Amino acid sequence: MIKRILLIIALIVIPFALTAQERKVQNRPYIDFRRLHYGFFFGLHNQDLELANNGFVTAGGEQWYADVSAYNPGFSVGVLADLRINNHLALRLVPSLHFGEKQVVFRELNTGNRERQQIKSTYMSCPLDLKFSAERFNNYRPYIMAGVNPMIDLTVKKQRPLLVKSFDFMVEFGLGCDFYLPFFKLIPELKFCFSLLDVLEKNRKDLLDENLMKFTESVDKAVAKMIVLSFYFE
Repeated sequence: MIKRILLIIALIVIPFALTAQERKVQNRPYIDFRRLHYGFFFGLHNQDLELANNGFVTAGGEQWYADVSAYNPGFSVGVLADLRINNHLALRLVPSLHFGEKQVVFRELNTGNRERQQIKSTYMSCPLDLKFSAERFNNYRPYIMAGVNPMIDLTVKKQRPLLVKSFDFMVEFGLGCDFYLPFFKLIPELKFCFSLLDVLEKNRKDLLDENLMKFTESVDKAVAKMIVLSFYFE
């Protein structure tokens, strides 16, 4: 988290610091004038699941509460297609794969008993983003972005206490900076993704052990979130 905060501060401070510098020779001065250009990226991300507990009490008097207890860094990879609209706006399509997991802990209110569930996800996504860039100064150009991100989880497993739906739809926003190097453009970016859907599957026909149904009945809603730190190469 500290590294992410430092990155955000750096991306905000750099443009102001650059205004006090003298102009230098630009690397790849015409790359942004291309109508369409491509690239690829890799990065790290954290998956989260916001759970809304309802206080459900079983026939045996049990009352379970669920929460995500641990965040494990995941790996992201994908390709990029960037369509130039004008000098400041571009439309981006970024087909991606996100490999990650999250750990859910269920706590029983009266006894303190705990149950754990590891939810592994491989998301295939295709975000469509609008990128707004500032004026280029020397070999730096900061930007902000926002867009929508439909996602499909390819590794949904049944017969678990909680079952998440395979399809999700997120909105995302973030910021980054283009670094113009002699042979390519490097673009670090930090973005935040928030689901617009409830991904909790309440219809549990998959369960063979009915005792697991108490965990699903204890949760009203599950909303996915994700933070992605990406490094693009164009």
